[in-house]
Amino acid sequence: MQRYDRRMIRRIVLTGALGLLVAAAAGAIYVRTSPMDAAAWHVDPETAAPKGSLNEYLVGAGGDRPPVVTDLPPETLQARLDAALLAQPRTEILAATPETGLRTYVQRSRLMAYPDAITAKVTPEGAGSRLVIWSRSRFGVSDMGVNAARVENLLTTLNL
Repeated sequence: MQRYDRRMIRRIVLTGALGLLVAAAAGAIYVRTSPMDAAAWHVDPETAAPKGSLNEYLVGAGGDRPPVVTDLPPETLQARLDAALLAQPRTEILAATPETGLRTYVQRSRLMAYPDAITAKVTPEGAGSRLVIWSRSRFGVSDMGVNAARVENLLTTLNL
């Protein structure tokens, strides 16, 4: 009788472990293959309401730092921004609204391919331009500073 109980317990534990592995694999597949909905992520960072969560970073009014104003013409700044972002691995344009200077990019993490949305708005400001950037994670609660580092590195690359 005791031997039967040990086998039953072992079977239950192994079945539970297998179930957890299958659930983890399904979650990883979902994260890697689920598309980003442009309607949900391609939003104006100046009118959208950031959640104030630990997995987003906003360079703009009321954000983590004020918008960037530069003497570069909007077309030049947009071209440099595109070049800098698209030169990064696993980054692509999700959507663009050229008439408003709004573009949204998706960048995926190396290991798990977690998608992050980076929305940038370039508008004329005097003789130059104004840049607002909102980088946020699709999944999770905290990104361990990835979005902030991404935006700050981008601004450094652009000499802004």
